[in-house]
Amino acid sequence: MKVNDMNVTVSIVTHNSDKIFLSLDSLIRSLGKDQSIQIKIFDNASEVKYQERLAKYLEYSFVSIEFFEENKGFGFGHNANLLGVSGYGIIFNPDIILSENHLNEMVKHLADHPKCGLLAPKILNEDGTTQYLIRNHLDVFDYMLRFIPFKFVKRLFAKRLAKFECRDLPDDQDSFVRMISGSFMVVDLVKFNEINGFDDRYFMYFEDNDLCRKMEQAGYKALYSPQFSVIHLYERGAVKNQHLFFIFLQSMRKYFQKWGWQFF
Repeated sequence: MKVNDMNVTVSIVTHNSDKIFLSLDSLIRSLGKDQSIQIKIFDNASEVKYQERLAKYLEYSFVSIEFFEENKGFGFGHNANLLGVSGYGIIFNPDIILSENHLNEMVKHLADHPKCGLLAPKILNEDGTTQYLIRNHLDVFDYMLRFIPFKFVKRLFAKRLAKFECRDLPDDQDSFVRMISGSFMVVDLVKFNEINGFDDRYFMYFEDNDLCRKMEQAGYKALYSPQFSVIHLYERGAVKNQHLFFIFLQSMRKYFQKWGWQFF
């Protein structure tokens, strides 16, 4: 199958994200004259001035926006964009920056691995360092360890954290992994629709892990392909914001209640 024969939809969900304008500008600039990729934006009840600024991107024929009157969360928005759509989807956070357009190459690479339902590139910080967001297992201890501010505690469990963050994955070849980050993932939409997309009972956090588990349960793998990369303007909101941390804890409880509690 040729790349041009594939239907590719970039799905962005936002709620007053101030990074989205940088993100959209980099995305549109990277696409250049390639208008075969559709960009679907789902706005979760952002402020009026924000929506007015966002609406200016409708001047591009390949951009569509749904302004929803209620904030229903990350998974709900992506399901609205992608359920019932064919081809391939790209879950694209409103704080992702593209330095180069490898979108079609990533889609083709996923298509070349029919046993896989998901693909993740290497995700970088602005300074070029790696964000270690791949997971092969989840447990409460390791997840909460990442929130502890004391460096001596993290040094004490450095080997354990490195294993949890999959820092031993090769940097020059594909790896089959269990869980990838929802900040950026390429999705086979036939498989996505087969498992009914994201579980939208998660408002925010853990819905990406849950999606990967659903894919795995259906017999599909996740592919980590570090030859591709994107930049993630990562703010770690759950670390800095008490309200977001509370949502994080709620989602963590839902995840482990659904898939079984694992503490260590």
